[in-house]
Parts: sequence; C-alpha cells; structure tokens
Amino acid sequence: MEIEPYQQPGVARVQDMIPKPAFKSSPTNPEIKEIQTIPERRVDMPYAPAIRIESPCGLLFISGATPSPLYHKHPHDIAEHDHPNKIEDQTRRAMETIKTILDHQGLAWTDVVKVTKYLTDIRDQDGMVAVLKEYFGDWTPASTTVCVNQLSTPGARVELDMVAALPSV
Repeated sequence: MEIEPYQQPGVARVQDMIPKPAFKSSPTNPEIKEIQTIPERRVDMPYAPAIRIESPCGLLFISGATPSPLYHKHPHDIAEHDHPNKIEDQTRRAMETIKTILDHQGLAWTDVVKVTKYLTDIRDQDGMVAVLKEYFGDWTPASTTVCVNQLSTPGARVELDMVAALPSV
C-alpha cells in the first residue's frame, strides 16, 4: 500500500499550511491582523507576538524618536536637547514626535505593526510601557525591547522606532 503524500514525514497537508485566524484586526486597516497563539493570555502582554499583513500594502518606516525635537541641528547643539528626567515624560516626547509623522501620513496608532524600543536602563521598561498604552490603547503591535549603553544625546533614556502599514487604496 502506498502512503499518501500528506502522510509522509516532512510533507505538510494543505490545510496545515493555511494561516490560523487572527485574534483581531486593526480598526483602521483591516489588512493588519494581530496574532495571539493563546488569546486568553493576551491580557498579560503589552505587545502582540506577531502581526500579519494580509494584502499588498505600503509600509512606513519611522526613524528612531528620542525626547529630542524631531528637527534639530547636526552636529548636535546640546542646548536643543534638554530632556526631562522621568522616563514617562521622555517617552511621551518620543511618542508625540511619532504622532506628528503618523498624522502627516493620515495614519493611526492602530496602523503601527512593529515597535522597537531602546532603553538605557531596563528598569524603565514598565514606565515606558505604561505611556505606550496611553497612545496605543488596546492595540498591541509586535515589539522588541533592547537595552543599550547610551543614545544619541546625553540624558536621553528612550528611543522608539516603528513600522506602520499603509491601507491599500
């Protein structure tokens, strides 16, 4: 008796290759799907384990934002980089910079699919995440947090970069 191809070791069945349903879709861009492999544990996560973009769409790559003004002189004039001390205040400044870019492109926080967070002190993570929740609400893009030695200007403790999906038109 011959073994069917899908029964052979290492050969996937077609139904096993179809993506499982997403946990939820972005309210501003239905092509963006949040993936939760254990949906009941979502409340424990400030980010999605994965984000799926289902149809061809554009991507917006947002450069790292710190508590410094978006437009500032290079080489740096240190007087332009007067950072607040609290991580929450620094995070809000970075998020406001990113918000101006999202607004300029007609996008919302729920169009963001990936966040990379750089901290100079990992103990600041909870304060930073609390501020991100103020902006993202219950939307949780995929995320990575990295602890670094220092950032671009003295006193900067957080830098955020993001990728957003542009809705197809």
